Amino acid sequence: MSNSERKKRHDPKRLLKEERRAVLKSSLRYQRGCPDKFRIVGNTVVGLTVDRAALILKFGVTRASRIIGRCLSAAIDRAAKTSPYDVDDLYVKTVRVDRGPMLKRMHMVSHGMAKPILKRLCHVTVVVDAMDPNDKRRKKI
Repeated sequence: MSNSERKKRHDPKRLLKEERRAVLKSSLRYQRGCPDKFRIVGNTVVGLTVDRAALILKFGVTRASRIIGRCLSAAIDRAAKTSPYDVDDLYVKTVRVDRGPMLKRMHMVSHGMAKPILKRLCHVTVVVDAMDPNDKRRKKI
């Protein structure tokens, strides 16, 4: 294998382009909430079938689970309309939670001082794909 082939295979920009080309994705942008809390919920459903993931997100107690569940249902609806795959054969391929801008406010405290309040925003992207029987990364739950 030549050096250029090795670079193409492990190029992270190429992987992002492939993910952008995926038809079966849905995204929510400028969502109010800390990205760290969203990532915890998102990582629990990666690799599960869409039915199982939707069930887990539906009964999740956090606000992030409701929002990611809404994004997942949009991806499932898009897959049902546009893809040739059956909805029962889909699984959650990736859940990306990126940091968005911060709304910066000031909280006035004693002695004429002020402390910052950082209201964090995030971007959520859910990608679903058809199951491959040879894929070892998919969870068996």
